[in-house]
Amino acid sequence: MRKLFEGVFSDGKLIFTQNLVRGEKVYGERLVSEDGVEYRQWNANRSKLGAALKKGLLQMPLEKGSKVIYLGAAEGTTISHISDIVGEKGLVVGIDLSATSMRRFVMLCEKRQNILPLLADALKVDDYPEEIRKIKFDLLFQDVSQKNQSEIFMKNAQFLRPHGFGMLSVKARSIDVLKEPFEVFREESLKISKEFEVLQTVGLEPFEKDHALIFCRRK
Repeated sequence: MRKLFEGVFSDGKLIFTQNLVRGEKVYGERLVSEDGVEYRQWNANRSKLGAALKKGLLQMPLEKGSKVIYLGAAEGTTISHISDIVGEKGLVVGIDLSATSMRRFVMLCEKRQNILPLLADALKVDDYPEEIRKIKFDLLFQDVSQKNQSEIFMKNAQFLRPHGFGMLSVKARSIDVLKEPFEVFREESLKISKEFEVLQTVGLEPFEKDHALIFCRRK
């Protein structure tokens, strides 16, 4: 295995993270053992962050002990790999409004002690528990397919540490079905530029149609 970033590896074709819970799969991914270490394949077709890594994301702002707030947790596919990377001393707070997804997500959290589930509306940040609002996170990741994607992102930016990083997964067709996706990506970048420096915009095709990941850092 060749190290791409802290906690992210490649066999030359596929990408992997070191499994935090040995022997346990999360979404049917392949497990590979090498030199006594177990790795989980990161399926880029099922993860926006995985797709961005395959498409040339230049920096991965995570390490052991990092704290991540993740909007749009769903069932925890991507979060499980972030959990691998940040390790036992790290923290991932996964927020989602769907009670159905949250029930399945909670089962993942029971096996991974560094993940905290929160059933909440990501726009109503004042409703978050006080102990969550007090945390200064290293990374804000958002994967929410709504028209007001940048508004939600900016609402949650207050929880980032100074110069903390953001990753905004933009689904162009959820915002405007008539505009070309690249125009939507540019406009969303402009909307967050008052508080964030945009470091890279990564198109996610062919893994995700009309999607891009905006990688940024808080000013």
